[in-house]
Amino acid sequence: MNNIKILWVDDEIDMLRPHIIFLASKGYKVDTINNGNDALDLISVNNYDLIFLDENMPGLSGIEVLSLINKINPLLPVIMITKSEEESIMEDAIGSNIADYLIKPVNPNQILLAIKKNIDSRKIISNKNSSEYQQEFREIGIELSNDLDFEEWISIYKKIVTWELKLEKSTDEGILGILQIQKEEANKLFSNYVCENYETWVGGKIGKKPCQSHIVVKDKILPMVESGKTTFLFVIDNLRYDQWKTIYPILSEYFRIENEDIYYSILPTTTQYARNALFSGLMPSMISSLYPHYWTEESDEGTKNQFEEQLFAEQLKRLGSKIKFSYNKVLSFNSGKKLQENLHTLMHNDLNIIVYNFVDMLSHARTEMEVIRELASDEKAYRSLTLSWFNNSPLLAMMKYVAEKGGKMIITTDHGSIKVKKPIKVIGDKNTNTNLRYKFGKSLEYKEKEVFSVRKPENIFLPKPNLSTSYIFCKDTDFFVYPNNFNYFASFYKDSFQHGGISLEEMLIPLITLNAK
Repeated sequence: MNNIKILWVDDEIDMLRPHIIFLASKGYKVDTINNGNDALDLISVNNYDLIFLDENMPGLSGIEVLSLINKINPLLPVIMITKSEEESIMEDAIGSNIADYLIKPVNPNQILLAIKKNIDSRKIISNKNSSEYQQEFREIGIELSNDLDFEEWISIYKKIVTWELKLEKSTDEGILGILQIQKEEANKLFSNYVCENYETWVGGKIGKKPCQSHIVVKDKILPMVESGKTTFLFVIDNLRYDQWKTIYPILSEYFRIENEDIYYSILPTTTQYARNALFSGLMPSMISSLYPHYWTEESDEGTKNQFEEQLFAEQLKRLGSKIKFSYNKVLSFNSGKKLQENLHTLMHNDLNIIVYNFVDMLSHARTEMEVIRELASDEKAYRSLTLSWFNNSPLLAMMKYVAEKGGKMIITTDHGSIKVKKPIKVIGDKNTNTNLRYKFGKSLEYKEKEVFSVRKPENIFLPKPNLSTSYIFCKDTDFFVYPNNFNYFASFYKDSFQHGGISLEEMLIPLITLNAK
């Protein structure tokens, strides 16, 4: 039996006794009243879960009662019941924030369905999702035991994210734990897969390989830019695929998805390397060699990606493309508002690139600021915080403007991030970089089996400051900690969101094409 308490308001309530008895047999407690004024008195002193409200009553009409209910408790779901099918009445009711709308005569099963839809739906959906995931769990497990290629890994990741989002409202801790274990297993296997194949992908001349950061503009983005039709490319720094799926429902009101693709970030999965590769169309060591004035070493002061516009122009030149483009970077709310207000001046370009640097700042802030750590305590909360920001950001306003003008929009990023769990020890000299997910230097000490080590950086086209420089990368949920104050730093950074290493969340990058509705 349940504890759902319902109020049914109808001037012919005595004729509805069979319905009331039926609902009582299903475990629902139903109070009845035959006029709006008394109904409002009851609602003021009782905690009802649902109201059935007749639209056509003497005295206060159903629409009038509905308006007053909204003032007493705007979150109380109200199901309007009426004999009329007039569109104006339906619109009045919908405009007054009803939960559902039924036409008389109603039968008991209609009433029961309306209750389940508005009160029990979360539990029903949760139970159904849990049951369906248990079946999918076995299928994903079988797939993970196979020798997957890069396309199949994308498919696995999409499935895991889909279930993560479906189950995030579930109260079934057991099924959530199973999903987390499967995700961790997938990340371990994916990390091993990348370690075995990465050098072949970036250095091999033959063979099937994934689209990566340095070729995504040439192979994926430029072919979508049409002469005479403005395209906006939004590069949202550090936007994971699950975060994209979280914000899409907002955009679905204005855009249709033309294509939902995923490409692979290069290593390290950081802005300096992955985003510079995206804009330049080159691997990092090639940027350093061909355009040394546009490449900043990690030991240098200042931002590491201040020449993205110039690198993109050079890429277009090499590709023989003559498209007209603009480049803007948003680093604050005020700069976002300013760009939003001047967006109309960009509509004559073939391609407008807008780099939006909020999600990355959120990730870093979550590590450093206690209040953000509490607000984004887990993956679900991290997605929720991203959604809240997006819903109130100048970025959304810009995207709405693109939709109003009938423009095409591409959304992507440079890398993702992963919630790190396991600290592993590394020793390096004072010149070793500070990133928690990858290290490079000339005297690194570590356990070989714990990392992806690259002793010849030139094999994966990474800069080599001196002859003995090597790189190491964390896999799945690991992060690097120095032996000094190990326990303190291990505790401080555990459960923070980091990037630079190898994981599904960091390397598999959303690339979404949308057309205005």
